[in-house]
Amino acid sequence: MSIYLSGTLWVLGAAVISAVLVVITRRFGSDEVGEKNLGAGGSVFSIVAGLHAVLAAFILISLFDAANGAEEQVQKEANSLVAVTWSADSLPEPAKSEVDGLIRAYVSTVVDDEWPRMREGEDVGNAGWNTLNQLRDTIAKSAPDGGWQEDRKAEAANQLWEVYQARQERLDASGGGVSPVVWLALLIGTVLSLLFPYLFGGPNLISQLLITVTLSSTLILLLFAIYQLQNPFSGGVLIPPDAFSSALDRLS
Repeated sequence: MSIYLSGTLWVLGAAVISAVLVVITRRFGSDEVGEKNLGAGGSVFSIVAGLHAVLAAFILISLFDAANGAEEQVQKEANSLVAVTWSADSLPEPAKSEVDGLIRAYVSTVVDDEWPRMREGEDVGNAGWNTLNQLRDTIAKSAPDGGWQEDRKAEAANQLWEVYQARQERLDASGGGVSPVVWLALLIGTVLSLLFPYLFGGPNLISQLLITVTLSSTLILLLFAIYQLQNPFSGGVLIPPDAFSSALDRLS
């Protein structure tokens, strides 16, 4: 289902439910009690709603930054793989061919096996790490002939370390997300904020409907955005493995 359609259904569902609850509460509630509640608790609910808005905004900004950072690390990992291959091209055989084969195997593992798992938030396993360890051992055991090959060997090792770091950042981003404690705070804050128009009512049915529907739709839209952004490899961000496919094309 399209993310736009999903978001629209979330918002429309929240609007319909809140409108029905407004009609029910006005039918069985008391305007006099609502006015008393407004004087007694209006300032408290304003503080609660303000704190909830700050929390939601902070989480959204953090998730945006995390998504951008994850995309940068993916590009860095792919580019560093190409740099490893180019540096290893100057190494003697069989190290040169072994490095080329291992990097192609690593890219295949990332694209075909790890990426689907990251979309689901699952553990990617150790296949990728094992391939990188083989790459490290292959480069370390190569026997350069002369200063130029020594420099290329050192550069290949340095670029491989960049791959290690970028890979770890990528895996951390796919398995991070929003913690259950933060989700609990968000949900409780949303419920408390939505209680405001039901407890205090409004001058008439139409105005209360507009206030309640607008508030509930906005809060649900924020929760939907947070839900979609919590994993940059799925949902609304959906970072593709194109950087690795492009790297493989450059190696070919």
